[in-house]
Amino acid sequence: MKSERRKKVMTRILKRGSKGNDVKAVQNALKIDADGIFGVITEIAVKTFQRDHNLVVDGIVGQQTWDALFPPFVAPSSDDAPLRLKKSSRKITEIIVHCTATPEGNDTTVEAIRKTHMRDRGFSDIGYHYVIYLDGSIHEGRNVHQAGAHCVGHNSNSIGVCYVGGLENKPNTPYNQLQPKDTRTDAQKKSLVKLVKALMALYKLPASRVYGHYQFANKACPSFKIEPFRKELQA
Repeated sequence: MKSERRKKVMTRILKRGSKGNDVKAVQNALKIDADGIFGVITEIAVKTFQRDHNLVVDGIVGQQTWDALFPPFVAPSSDDAPLRLKKSSRKITEIIVHCTATPEGNDTTVEAIRKTHMRDRGFSDIGYHYVIYLDGSIHEGRNVHQAGAHCVGHNSNSIGVCYVGGLENKPNTPYNQLQPKDTRTDAQKKSLVKLVKALMALYKLPASRVYGHYQFANKACPSFKIEPFRKELQA
């Protein structure tokens, strides 16, 4: 699984005085009150965790402590290398599939989507947690420990998965007149099944908890019906 150069699981050092969602994620992992404020109790809990895991005991959450708190999940695979997925500290009850709503054959990147989401929609980051490129490569988007911005009313407890494409490609046709189309390449179809199956295993979810964006909004996204896809996931 590839990751954009800018994207890192740990975006900053957490220590006494830090606040926010990353602190909440750490507190949840340590099984202490998650108020999002890194105080004395959190520092003591971090030191205890570090001592128990043979880490430098400084009460500061850097990359090594973060990785120990959130170890990767290795999904079983019968063909390619297994996916190594971080498990979210949030309670995940839904996996929601999206498309980028871009013309068939036009590839894009996590970084390009991130810039658009932040500039045009006012998001703090890319809205999706994973993006699948035309070649089938799977790329990390938003930190899975943070709620996404991909489906109103369902962001808190979901993982957002998106493939590049979803619109027909007609030269000289205005963008707003392009029609929805399932543009997934064979590689994207294979990777989408692999990724979603891995997420289902990680969060212990049945195929019935996998949804298309259109089921929650007046949209065609992800430009294919989810019922046949669920059957693929159960195969």
